[in-house]
Amino acid sequence: MQTHILLTGSSRGIGAAIAKTLTRDDTRLIGHGTHSGIPADFTDPAAPQALWNRALEALDGRIDVLINNAGIFEATPLDLEHDEWVAGWEKTMRVNLTASAELCRLAVRHWQTEGRGGRIVNVASRAAYRGDSPAHWHYAASKAGMVGMTKSIARGYAAQGILAFAICPGFTMTGMAEEYLASRGGDKLLADIPLGRVADPAEIATLARFCALEAPPSMTGAVLDINGASYVR
Repeated sequence: MQTHILLTGSSRGIGAAIAKTLTRDDTRLIGHGTHSGIPADFTDPAAPQALWNRALEALDGRIDVLINNAGIFEATPLDLEHDEWVAGWEKTMRVNLTASAELCRLAVRHWQTEGRGGRIVNVASRAAYRGDSPAHWHYAASKAGMVGMTKSIARGYAAQGILAFAICPGFTMTGMAEEYLASRGGDKLLADIPLGRVADPAEIATLARFCALEAPPSMTGAVLDINGASYVR
């Protein structure tokens, strides 16, 4: 039987790489993104549930794996006007954390109703543990929230066969990372990565595929670092 997968943020970067590695004979993948799959703007509070419903319909009423990869990385400098700073914080939380939480809830409830297990893979960030720049408090906080949520899901529903994993990439060579590296002085940042380079999206995709399809159940709750040893716990 094919494994039915919903992947958010599938149109570029890490998401596109994950989609590529999950395009197999034994899987059916529904992506979400601007350029591919089902469109959904996560700044809209109604979007996560609408996406879930459309994906469920497209996958004949069964989703086995949810991969939350969609996210934004937008600077919110401390010297902005207060209301503008708060708006930036709330937008990042809505897109990166709340939308993922809603989809996790819908997935857990779906599996509980069906009386079977499923898998959640949340793409967080090294920033969840290390923090980020002074202009990105909100980004680090949103990713730390994803890690805490993943652990809570794993502990709460393992007995029902519902498994949850978090992946914490460091810098990855996507358009988002390239812009950030250029703005912060690429050579200096690369010097902080013992591996000597940023990750390739295909490397993150390999780990996501493993969690989605192959990781043993006893791994549930695992938070997996993939950052070139730039942050070790």
